[in-house]
Amino acid sequence: MKDEPRAHPFRDSVEDVKAADLCPDTIQTRAPAYRLAFADPDFMTREELRPVRLQLELLKPQVVMDERGIESTIVLFGGARIPATPELGRTPALSALSAYYDEARRFSKLMTERSMESYGRENVIITGGGPGVMEAGNLGAHEAGGQSIGLNIVLPHEQAPNAYVTPDLCFNFHYFAIRKMHFLMRAKAICVFPGGFGTLDEMFEALTLIQTRRMKPIPFLLFGRAFWEKIINWDALAEAGTISPEDLALFRFVETAEEAVAAIDGWI
Repeated sequence: MKDEPRAHPFRDSVEDVKAADLCPDTIQTRAPAYRLAFADPDFMTREELRPVRLQLELLKPQVVMDERGIESTIVLFGGARIPATPELGRTPALSALSAYYDEARRFSKLMTERSMESYGRENVIITGGGPGVMEAGNLGAHEAGGQSIGLNIVLPHEQAPNAYVTPDLCFNFHYFAIRKMHFLMRAKAICVFPGGFGTLDEMFEALTLIQTRRMKPIPFLLFGRAFWEKIINWDALAEAGTISPEDLALFRFVETAEEAVAAIDGWI
């Protein structure tokens, strides 16, 4: 006969939080010093607690994704301002880039159909959880009937997760650095769509990690050669010697969802 599981020798923390709320209302129990440390927002947000907050922000999504059995992800970076249709573009250039909303949507649908063959453990779409290309990525996964991850971040202006992120895989961050770690910790491929400062920041940091061998090479695809070659003179970087010529092989250009899937399958 199997042994019965042993009861934990210590009281449950959740029970203690509830018990503390039922304490008599006295001048002592109202004092900030009396609050349980881990249940005290004022204490947890002190400057000295930053290392603890960094650890918690790294740990919470890790625990949740481990519990869901997620082993690998397909990362989608791209602009929040890319419209779903040309009519919604705030500039002619954005209207033209709306084609990549549809490519991101179709690509995510194709990869999520593949993900569902592993019961959602492999090739799970992960985005920044916002509008534009991010919304397209989560929408494609939703249309395929699968799950997807959204890594939102608190910003000065009002923002909210898009409606297509799987609710219990929708995370919120304070620290950009920890958010970037979660983008890359399980990454099986990285797909970068046209975007602005945030997209460029994410793209170059990921490329730097691969270039410096802090991260193993994985399929790294840039959607829209014309866009990327217009805003970045890649060859000039190699010609100047600021990067090595072989660094240009760390990524590839693609135009369509199908081309991206083929590039991932054929990556050497």
